[in-house]
Amino acid sequence: MNFKKTIAQILKVYFFTWAFSFLLFAYFGFSNSSNFRELSSSFFKFTTSKSGVITVHILFIIFFILFLILKYFISTYKKQGLKITLKRVVFRLILPISILVFTLKFILYQNNNEGFNYNWNSIAENKTNTSKKRFLNDSKIRGMSVYRIGRNRKLDLSELIKTNIEWVAVIPYFYQETEKTIKINTPDEIGVWSRRDSALIKGIQKSHEKGLFVMLKPHLWMSSGWRSNINFKNKSDWDSWFKNYRINILHYAKMAQKTNSELYCIGTELRSSLKHQPKKWLALIKEIKSMYSGKLTYAANWDDPHNFSEFWEEMDYIGIQGYYPLTENSEPNLEEIKNGWDKHIKTLKALSKSYNKQILFTEVGYRNDYSATVKPWEWGNSFQQLTKKKSDRTQQLAYEALFQKLWKEDWFAGLFPWEWNSGDFPIYQKPSQNTITIWYHK
Repeated sequence: MNFKKTIAQILKVYFFTWAFSFLLFAYFGFSNSSNFRELSSSFFKFTTSKSGVITVHILFIIFFILFLILKYFISTYKKQGLKITLKRVVFRLILPISILVFTLKFILYQNNNEGFNYNWNSIAENKTNTSKKRFLNDSKIRGMSVYRIGRNRKLDLSELIKTNIEWVAVIPYFYQETEKTIKINTPDEIGVWSRRDSALIKGIQKSHEKGLFVMLKPHLWMSSGWRSNINFKNKSDWDSWFKNYRINILHYAKMAQKTNSELYCIGTELRSSLKHQPKKWLALIKEIKSMYSGKLTYAANWDDPHNFSEFWEEMDYIGIQGYYPLTENSEPNLEEIKNGWDKHIKTLKALSKSYNKQILFTEVGYRNDYSATVKPWEWGNSFQQLTKKKSDRTQQLAYEALFQKLWKEDWFAGLFPWEWNSGDFPIYQKPSQNTITIWYHK
């Protein structure tokens, strides 16, 4: 009987967890879905992914532990009364939690207490509330990657303009499960806008109203793995995957044309696909150019080969995700970071010369921690604040070194720092924002 009762309790908590997860998903995701059916479909995709299953079951464990704690104290109250129950609540629950919270706060304080006093220079800021469009005079792309343009109500475009930003990267995401998953979610029809698409279009329109230029940069996102490592065993699977990718890219090419986006990035870090499907990429470019009249680029990873000459000849810029390793040690000084650029600059300059095209950093960014310049491409994790010491100074020096070494080079078209409102690579209200402001003013 007790065993059956325990199983029943576990199942009740389990079902409650799934119901709670759906309501939570609906609360945060409904604004991105056009209807309940789309929301349910998105929830199903999330909960059948590896990360989704892990998330739901972690929630289940938390809820079940809370259930057991509550059950224990209710039982204590019934058997031994209020006084004993309160005593146990204090010594067995409140005190241990308080010690844990105090310890975590102390660690966070130690890791976040950098003591970096940066003198903010506001002279270079653009306070006119509209872009000065220096790009039209010097062709330098003063860009920024911005999360959720059109869907983030808290985003203030005037803050971007104040930073002398003239270009924004608008990034729609489409998804596949893993590196070996053929299926990619696709629009119902190319050029028919979902609620999420409409929000992106509105964001692009608002950006243009402020005088900003736009790079539309669709990202293939994966629940696990990395898109550069997508791999299939046979040609049929590759063809099926590319068919889905093509639908998405043509869909957003139509959006780029409809919104008069000045630059369209046709892919990001898809090294294995370019290697296995060169003819399909060339055919896709022709299709894109038949419906989009603006400029094109492709975002290659910093260590990708660039020997696909027919492909790059079709691009207006050689796009690179510029997460180059710059130092071997953490907490470097400015000269050490600048020296780290030398070998990369030699390669970039030769690449630009070989195709007679400018290099554009479609992304480049640095975390605000002491080891940001060692492996800049690494994302943080949930425990980063407990394991890594914050360093706004290292991040600011990394951007200063980049601008000192690259900004005045004729072969360098500009950059889109990652990311204005990121949790891992934060720029807004950091010293790096002011560094970017000063250099974009030049």
